[in-house]
Amino acid sequence: MSALPQPLPPCHVDPAAPAFGPMPRRAARQVVVGGVAVGGDAPVVVQSMTNTDTADVASTAKQVAELWRAGSELVRITVNNPESAAAVPRIVERLAMQGIEVPVIGDFHYNGHQLLQREPACAQALAKYRINPGNVGFGRKKDLQFAQLIEFAIRYDKPVRIGVNWGSLDQALAAALMDENAQRAEPWDAGRVLREALIRSAIDSAERAVELGLGRDRIVLSAKVSGVQELVAVYRDLARRCDFALHLGLTEAGIGSKGIVASSAALAVLLQEGIGDTIRISLTPEPGASRTQEVVVAQELLQTMGLRAFTPMVTACPGCGRTTSEFFQELAQVVQEHVRAKMPEWKISHPGAENMTLAVMGCVVNGPGESRHANIGISLPGTGEAPSAPVFIDGEKAVTLRGDNIAREFVGLVDDYVHRTYGRVVDA
Repeated sequence: MSALPQPLPPCHVDPAAPAFGPMPRRAARQVVVGGVAVGGDAPVVVQSMTNTDTADVASTAKQVAELWRAGSELVRITVNNPESAAAVPRIVERLAMQGIEVPVIGDFHYNGHQLLQREPACAQALAKYRINPGNVGFGRKKDLQFAQLIEFAIRYDKPVRIGVNWGSLDQALAAALMDENAQRAEPWDAGRVLREALIRSAIDSAERAVELGLGRDRIVLSAKVSGVQELVAVYRDLARRCDFALHLGLTEAGIGSKGIVASSAALAVLLQEGIGDTIRISLTPEPGASRTQEVVVAQELLQTMGLRAFTPMVTACPGCGRTTSEFFQELAQVVQEHVRAKMPEWKISHPGAENMTLAVMGCVVNGPGESRHANIGISLPGTGEAPSAPVFIDGEKAVTLRGDNIAREFVGLVDDYVHRTYGRVVDA
């Protein structure tokens, strides 16, 4: 006889965990970046980064504007040479002329101290400086050049993000920790030592900035890696060991579905544990694809987790053998694109519309039930069903649509619901 299977061990339940929803947000110092609050009791902030040549003022301003319109609340740009530094004030001015006041962050590596010295208008125009302690300087110049960057931040009253990356780790610190590890009675594995080097680089650099006179409420930390499990481990430890605001992101996440899945898997775990004050989804754009996709993914991650609301969410049937028509797929796409396009207007004229829920279902099995759970839902006929589509509004059947104009009529019902339900903002 084969042995009976052994019972599974009991599940461990953290007594501090809520019965439903994410853990309470980790208490972090609030940092204000160009008027946008990061950390403290502020909602998790979405940010992104351009991939244009910053010296090209027109194309960079255009992409910053596109990212802002898509919902990016902070936008980072590369500042890597004198031409790009000189372009920064003109980019910010061009954006302001369009009524776009999104905080623009300067991303510095290697020569940031020189560029800020050479272009004081750039230093003033930027809302925040991003500093990488792994390449701010080398050897004896490292401490001096880091101090110069912090002094610029103090002079111009700018916050900084001290951003450590797995691919540009401070090699001197890593070597020192490896030597220290060799003296342990039970040495750590190499991965743990490198994770410790990331955390130490971030925290030690932040403490050095504080010693130089930068306020703790002017510092954001990040420690990015490209592996999901490594990122979770690093940020759990970083969150435990400091109270600085934390920027989350999986660096070099990848292209397409791989980048989306990897970023969502890592960031969702941390956000569920109350870790993270601002996020970026670092997607490699597919050829010809818009840079704004990373903003949409970040928003949808936060919204599906119930942490924020940006645009009405559409629940849609995945389809099966009962739904051989593609019409419900097309309608779901039309509705999603319509509400996303209308949201910038609704955000001003009908605040609260972003919390609306919609359902586009493809047959009678789950269609009526799911539609009743949404603010507005439509249950389309499946294969062999009667050619009619009941629409449910706030749980009650309101109308049945038929014929060739179902998509237009349903979108019209959505617009009517927004106008009736969400209060208009009237100019004084």
